[in-house]
Amino acid sequence: MAIVAWVSFALTRGKVGDSSGFFLAGRSLSGAFIAGSLLLTNISAEQIVGLAGSAYAFNLSSMAWEVVSVVAIMIMALVFLPRYLANGFTTLPQYLGERFDGRVRSATVVLFLLGYGCVTIPSVLYSGTVAVLQTFVGTFDSTYSFAIVMVVIGLIGAAYSITGGLRAIAVSDTLNGAGLVFFGFLIPLLALAHLGDGSIADGWQTVVTEHPEKLNAVGGPTDPTPFAVLFTGMLFSNLAYWGTNQYVIQRTLAAKSLKSGQQGVLLAGFFKLLIPFFIMLPGVIAFHLYGDSLTSMDHAYPRLVRDVLPEFLTGIFLAVLLGAVFSSFNSLLQSAATLVTFDLIVPWRDRQALAQLNDDQLIRIGRFACLAITILGFVIAPMLQLAPEGLWQLIRKFTGFYNIPIIALVLAAMFMGRAHAKAAFAVVLFHVPAYAIVTFWWDTGIHFVHIYGILFVIEMAILWVWSDPVPVAQANDSDTAVDLTPWRWRWWTVAGLSALILVQYVYLSPLGVAG
Repeated sequence: MAIVAWVSFALTRGKVGDSSGFFLAGRSLSGAFIAGSLLLTNISAEQIVGLAGSAYAFNLSSMAWEVVSVVAIMIMALVFLPRYLANGFTTLPQYLGERFDGRVRSATVVLFLLGYGCVTIPSVLYSGTVAVLQTFVGTFDSTYSFAIVMVVIGLIGAAYSITGGLRAIAVSDTLNGAGLVFFGFLIPLLALAHLGDGSIADGWQTVVTEHPEKLNAVGGPTDPTPFAVLFTGMLFSNLAYWGTNQYVIQRTLAAKSLKSGQQGVLLAGFFKLLIPFFIMLPGVIAFHLYGDSLTSMDHAYPRLVRDVLPEFLTGIFLAVLLGAVFSSFNSLLQSAATLVTFDLIVPWRDRQALAQLNDDQLIRIGRFACLAITILGFVIAPMLQLAPEGLWQLIRKFTGFYNIPIIALVLAAMFMGRAHAKAAFAVVLFHVPAYAIVTFWWDTGIHFVHIYGILFVIEMAILWVWSDPVPVAQANDSDTAVDLTPWRWRWWTVAGLSALILVQYVYLSPLGVAG
């Protein structure tokens, strides 16, 4: 961990002196750094613990959140990213504010910050703490142990954001990403050998012959992720995550060129296709080893790692696991600080006719925002242990408060020239109470991902029907120093990713090993 920190800050020294360097790495990231940072930002302890737990308790149906997200990744690389880099903005709410008005900008900032501060950041802290304690201690019954580990994770993660900015985060993500890929291959192989009494082949034979239904990725109506949701709300949810989520797209906004950005985004897509093997197969193996003896599905992955990982590798695994936790945590902090600085503080000062802030003041505000949001995460994180459906399902439900309205607004901003600010603001005001009612209060019997799709259609209809008779005048793209020449191999890469998605679903279905 010390080596990763030293290399990260060595490659960052002298490059965060201005606001562009601190918040957007000086728009200098290459494809490799973007892919590594996207991978580590996306894959954290809550994903490892939650997806493995879902496979342990149910089957592989929840892999749809990972595999089908590759479709959204391809759309991001081909459609969204060229427009984003041409516009040259710093935050997504800034883009929506320029297209619509200040109310829409403020509303989307509030949605992002509430989602990050109340759900996403606390979930990263909680799951990282649970993963560390379950894997290396075997329990987290002690309140003091939980608090100490959580605070250490939070403070180290915050240190990356506060001192090194986005570039330090991207470099550390790439280094830890290499370790994550290594252990991603190693742990399933060790687990299969453990199940097969030393033979990987025998272990795999047990998995595919005893309870092969656990390998089924085509979820039924009672599974956490029914197959039908792939064709309703899931695409829009994934597109919102990969195409509009500030802490994800901030890496691509920092690309040194469109070519580098597309390379990084599409390379991350190949890593996403490995998630069923890296994370969910261990959950299935845990079922074969432990049956229903675990008190919580979220304990499956930590228990398995504790039982199969050689002792001499546990320290390195801890460093990589914490690296994944730090990555998601400090990326969220960095993006939340960017939103607070550029979409709350700066516009407020402009309305008050105050002098513009210099780079040192902007960076100072961003650092104070990181610290404040870290403290909020410490307060909320312990409450997540009360989640009745498991951590993964809880996160998916709560992200529905902001992912669907924001993707609707972005699509309207790009492709609906007659959509205007009043309709955009109305969409936000409609979505939040409507989603809360049909998801948490009124049991409609409809899966919450289907509700994503239904609300998306309604909100796009609002934007289409309540529109101006003539197209709204739009600002011209900002001058940008970024080279907008696309990557020449992008279409071949998209074709390869599409084929792999199809192959994976056929193989992990009743037509393949699940049959």
